[in-house]
Amino acid sequence: MSGAAVAAAVTPGRTTKGPAAGPWLLGVRHHGPGSARAVLAALRAARPAAVLIEGPPEGDALLPLAADPHMRPPVALLAHAVDDPGRASFWPMAAFSPEWVAIRWALDHDVPVRFIDLPAAHSLALKEPVEGPERAEEAEEEEEVTPVVDPIRVLAGTAGYDDPERWWEDVVEHRSPTGGADSGAPPSEGAPGDALAPFGALAEAMGALREAYGDGGQPRDAVREAYMRIQLRTARKEFGDGVAVVCGAWHVPALAARTTLAADRALLKGLPKVKTDLTWVPWTHRRLARRSGYGAGIDSPGWYGHLFEAADRPIERWMTKVAGLLRAEDRFVSTAHVIEAVRLAETLAALRGRPLAGLGETTDAVRAVMCEGSDVPLALVRDRLIVGESLGEVPDTAPAVPLQRDLTRSQRTLRLKPEASERELDLDLRKETDAARSRLLHRLRLLDVGWGDPVAGRGSTGTFRESWRLRWEPELHVRVAEAGVWGTTVLTAATAKAASQAVAATALADVTALAEHCLLAELPDALPVVMKALADRAALDADVGHLADALPALARSLRYGDVRSTDTAALAEVAAGLAERICVGLPPACTGLDPDGAEALRGQVEAVHGAIGLLDTGAEPGTGLRERWDAVLQKLAARDAVAGVIRGRATRLLLDEGRLAEDEAARLMGLALSPGTPPAEAAAWIEGFVGGASGGGMLLVHDERLLGLVDAWLTGVPADQFTDVLPLLRRTFSAYEPGVRRTLGELVRRGPVPEGARRDAAPATGGFGPGLDPARADAVEPVLRLLLGRPPEPVEAAV
Repeated sequence: MSGAAVAAAVTPGRTTKGPAAGPWLLGVRHHGPGSARAVLAALRAARPAAVLIEGPPEGDALLPLAADPHMRPPVALLAHAVDDPGRASFWPMAAFSPEWVAIRWALDHDVPVRFIDLPAAHSLALKEPVEGPERAEEAEEEEEVTPVVDPIRVLAGTAGYDDPERWWEDVVEHRSPTGGADSGAPPSEGAPGDALAPFGALAEAMGALREAYGDGGQPRDAVREAYMRIQLRTARKEFGDGVAVVCGAWHVPALAARTTLAADRALLKGLPKVKTDLTWVPWTHRRLARRSGYGAGIDSPGWYGHLFEAADRPIERWMTKVAGLLRAEDRFVSTAHVIEAVRLAETLAALRGRPLAGLGETTDAVRAVMCEGSDVPLALVRDRLIVGESLGEVPDTAPAVPLQRDLTRSQRTLRLKPEASERELDLDLRKETDAARSRLLHRLRLLDVGWGDPVAGRGSTGTFRESWRLRWEPELHVRVAEAGVWGTTVLTAATAKAASQAVAATALADVTALAEHCLLAELPDALPVVMKALADRAALDADVGHLADALPALARSLRYGDVRSTDTAALAEVAAGLAERICVGLPPACTGLDPDGAEALRGQVEAVHGAIGLLDTGAEPGTGLRERWDAVLQKLAARDAVAGVIRGRATRLLLDEGRLAEDEAARLMGLALSPGTPPAEAAAWIEGFVGGASGGGMLLVHDERLLGLVDAWLTGVPADQFTDVLPLLRRTFSAYEPGVRRTLGELVRRGPVPEGARRDAAPATGGFGPGLDPARADAVEPVLRLLLGRPPEPVEAAV
């Protein structure tokens, strides 16, 4: 068959007299509304005695659930190996999928319906297991991937199209089952020949492609097609020739081929097999999109869903949807915009020779008319409408592992509904419902069911508030099935996994992070095992860096006890021991470091500083960890052998805590920036003192002595060494806010203020002075009391 003949076989307007008797092989494109309408028209016209559908036969028992009123597509059949739940496959179906339409028609008309593809027991055994955190993402449904030779692309190229999606829309999606331009109306009853003609033409085209390209790069198709032929023979013996088969168009020539039963059985002999479980799970339009990685997906599931559902005037209805979305986002879109967008889309379709305005024409019209040529609001239309955010629903009667059932009960009790769209959730841990939600989300994270991710903000870790970013993905059902090996409820599974991880962990930081997770997730039965592992690792680990990495997590965990009413006495003992060992071992560890090592240890010093502040909140002055830690910082700030970036940071931490006088800080800076100090070392000290997100820029703005020291040192750096320190200085000062940099520039341009005039320069330094002004402080105190909710101080009666 020539290329021109292939194009002619599926060219709009061509009619072919359909077969008078079955079996009817209805070749489709998965998730195509045009294919779905054509299948529905063919089934209504032919009235088959049985319907066979490409899919795993183990799912036959689940087919009646498709008629349940609580079943709402998109949904997917999920098959996973019982002994290895990560070995899984999905068979997704949307409302506009031909397979779903065929299933619903058969159930509505009491016609037997069966799956006839290779059993999941074999296909999962043939699937290579995927290791690592992406295994569920990689567990995509292999059986429906597009062949290496894309038949749609070949046919589109033969017909003179450079875009296969546009060709498919013109030939199938925008045309009625009988060949006319599609208005979107449901197919009417008609003669079998008319309704079946498109499938005969498509089968002819696919036969020509199979002759030219063989299996199309999918050698496993031969095994699948042999099994489907056997199932077709069995159905014909039972129901006669009045059998309809709904399958991928690529497989139609193979199913129509004349082969012997013995030859087909020989292809299936010796196939590996695993024990499997199947169920229905909710799916999403986003996961149907090709960009999600699903091989048989489509670019625009939301658009295709609209084409399938629109009773008439699909373009007008689509433009109305777009206008409603943009109005909800506070964009001005009037009725006139909708009318002009429809006219423009239809004009573009006529100019491009298309039977109906497609997605390309409607998108161009929306961009030009409603978005004023901008792709920014258009991106919202693509995300919310063209792709869509629909999440399907599955009835409670669907099979599920016990852990999934417990999770579903918890979601309903806590009113925490899974949603396909991403949303923010703020929790107040003082409220019992919010605290229970937090525990559930943390337990799921420990089980690697990543429904929610903590986000920084006002709900930052360690306070009575938490913020989460939630999005439910279909792959999480696989993660839940995998986690089912740890227990039948979320609590017992998380407890068992935490205890197992504590025993297996070798790094101290891993155990401390696990202890933090156990407190967040409120796993009291796992804490003793974790605490024993933590004490053992802490006693054996002598690396100060490891201890410094472990301490912040323990300090945060102790803070959680204040809000979650968790007993953290044992944790406090371990944390105090770690802090003591860090105070002893840190000064020697800060010498002889290269720049990268010094920068890493600088971050650890900052983290330990914050952790000790949390650990020592209730200690008496002069007796707690704070005093010992301050002594360590004093040593680090004064030792010349310590790396400059660490000395500078230690000086800054002492200054911020009020443990170092401003004059002493200026003296240390003067020593660090003296002419005898190598410029690179001096620049590293400045980076430690005023770099990062520590507000160093504001410190220089409000203390002109320190700014003068930096300015004097910088102007004195020799020219041949200036280029060596410039990158570090640029990194330090580029992190400041633009306003801070501008103020520093003005202060440097103005020059130093005479010593006698420094106190009069209050406006230039924002009103800050070297000492306390009691009168000004008394004026501010009532406002601060009001903000903090403190009662006003009683006024003493006049004597």
